[in-house]
Amino acid sequence: MAPRNSAQTPRRNRARSALLALAAALIALPIGTTAGFAQLRGHGGPVRALAISADGQSAISGSFDSTAIRWSLTRNAAEQVLRFHSDAVNAVALLGQGRAATAGADGRIALWTFGKAEPDAVLEGHTAPIVALTVSPDGATLASASWDHTVRLWPLAGGAPRVLDEHTQNVNGVAFTADGRALVSVSYDLSVRIWPLSGAQTPTVVAMPTPLNAVAAGADGEIAVGGADGKVYFLTAGGARAGELVAGPRPVISVAISPDGALVAAAGIGGTVAVIDRKARALTRTLVGPGLPVWSVVFSPDSRTLLTGGADNIIRRWNAATGEPVDPILVETAGDPLAAYAGDRGAEVFRACVACHTLGADQANRAGPTLAGIFGRRIATAPGYNFSEALKHLDIIWTPETISKLFEVGPQAYTPGTKMPEQRIGSEQDRAALVRFLERATKQ
Repeated sequence: MAPRNSAQTPRRNRARSALLALAAALIALPIGTTAGFAQLRGHGGPVRALAISADGQSAISGSFDSTAIRWSLTRNAAEQVLRFHSDAVNAVALLGQGRAATAGADGRIALWTFGKAEPDAVLEGHTAPIVALTVSPDGATLASASWDHTVRLWPLAGGAPRVLDEHTQNVNGVAFTADGRALVSVSYDLSVRIWPLSGAQTPTVVAMPTPLNAVAAGADGEIAVGGADGKVYFLTAGGARAGELVAGPRPVISVAISPDGALVAAAGIGGTVAVIDRKARALTRTLVGPGLPVWSVVFSPDSRTLLTGGADNIIRRWNAATGEPVDPILVETAGDPLAAYAGDRGAEVFRACVACHTLGADQANRAGPTLAGIFGRRIATAPGYNFSEALKHLDIIWTPETISKLFEVGPQAYTPGTKMPEQRIGSEQDRAALVRFLERATKQ
């Protein structure tokens, strides 16, 4: 897919593609290029977002490592590394005609033409991390969801965005309906909002029993949302509740509906992906990888293949019909960082945190700071980590009591301004087990 204004000859195009591939390799990313394997390796952090082109030939991924990568799905190789954001790339979208959008924790959206080293344009206005992007069916509008409690609709031809600001908590997911007449948003504020894009401006508000992390809309108008309670909820196009299903014991953080409408995939922070028969409202299979959080999931256009991106930095391909890995070496893992704590309840509670935090003094910061030596340390003072400005002004010393309180009320309430994903531990026993584990595991 060449830039729209390309006038190069086929020979020059091939030479440029070769140079781009070589440049990607020289950036020291361990890109997998063997046609016999379907894993895509290259990111230096968890794969937070995925999108596949309409022809199924290419994909784009965003990562906690602050980059996006454009992939050839026919060659299983990286074609371009997009470097612009100063923090995690939480959302990506393909715009057609060789263009893409990336957005991240820095609150900015970059618009790219493939092959160019710098964005064509940067969209600014959000005041907190952007966590989801979606493109309208006609390709004219880009929608973004942010932890600043807003959704913004950006005309891709230029002009000021329309701001939807009725949510009262972080907005985590956004999706256009298939007919393009409405936009659906989901939030930590326990609501789904269905926004009409013409005529009446008041959204339909659907109260939900749990904070919501993700949303997808089917071709027939049905809406699927992923909850922090591990359930997938189904709504009609008008917002009526139409069923629910337990996808797993841990929060659902990404959902996708297959283009043929038959299946729903729900990825969880516990490391599995539930594949659901949408018509029967039945769990048909569970995809199990290396046991680390699965941050992103998307179907191929033919509905036969499922791509997942996880905390082990790898993009994996699965047969959507059988649940079998496409790649025969799928079961490889980099080792369980909590293997030494097998049987420890606190370690199992902490497993949802290993994507972002290390424990030992000899381990580096990840998307979040290392927890080594955390007890007795003032918030936002771990060396070598770029903390949110809001955290630097909080008067919190990390103790067993303050860490327990963090997970009792949630990061958004206890540490406002944090980039930490919202998660609460309702069980007092589980919070106590987590604290005891951290006291042992983070000693320097």
